[in-house]
Amino acid sequence: MRVAAIQHDIAWEDAATTRARVAPMIAGVVATGARLVVLPEMFATGFSMRTEVTAESPDGPTTSFLVDRAAEHGVWLAATVATQDAAAARPVNRFVLAGPSGQLHDYVKVHTFTYAGESDHFDRGETVNTFVIEGVRVTPLVCFDLRFADLFWEAAAATDLYVVPANWPSARRHHWQTLLRARAIENQAYVMGVNRVGDDGTGLSHAGDSAVVDPMGEVLASAAGEEAILVTEIDPARVTEVRERFPFQADRRPH
Repeated sequence: MRVAAIQHDIAWEDAATTRARVAPMIAGVVATGARLVVLPEMFATGFSMRTEVTAESPDGPTTSFLVDRAAEHGVWLAATVATQDAAAARPVNRFVLAGPSGQLHDYVKVHTFTYAGESDHFDRGETVNTFVIEGVRVTPLVCFDLRFADLFWEAAAATDLYVVPANWPSARRHHWQTLLRARAIENQAYVMGVNRVGDDGTGLSHAGDSAVVDPMGEVLASAAGEEAILVTEIDPARVTEVRERFPFQADRRPH
């Protein structure tokens, strides 16, 4: 399956402006033949803690944008959105996966980023979800989740590709780059990290460094510094091949 990462800047707390900017990028990627297109974490607003400004209902305009664009272009489209369920006390950082036939799946970020105040404004999720997309088993995790290897380990047996949207700052870019490769090597699976570029409303700079890493830890595609589109192929048979040749998974011990 051909996959694409859209590494883009974000209009701070201005979802309508960002959606308008991103729409032609999505259309352009579709022309490459990509079947799964992934945008960064909180792609429309940036990683803002002002949830009274950014949070939408689960069927709000930003999720609807993803659903509509996926149907329009006949692809799978993913990103995260700050959403507020009517019955919930606080919003969540929700990974949204929209399909070409109106399918809609989600995952709620399990590890909220206390260092940036996310834990004060967002509720956390409880479970990791895996989805089969055109024969590829895809497990989404979000930004800070990348630091917690156990989440990846628990899903490894059922995963060909981990997808990690992020707003990861330039100051810790080497952590991002290293952890993407580590998670691929540890779990013998593809890892696709999709980060934003540009400065956010708090003054943090983001270098992008989006990348697709193969099950042996080789970087298949990467980009830094500027808006960019990464397109590469994901082959589940490669995951099977690596795991059969190096059957390390069988040596793991339960904790």
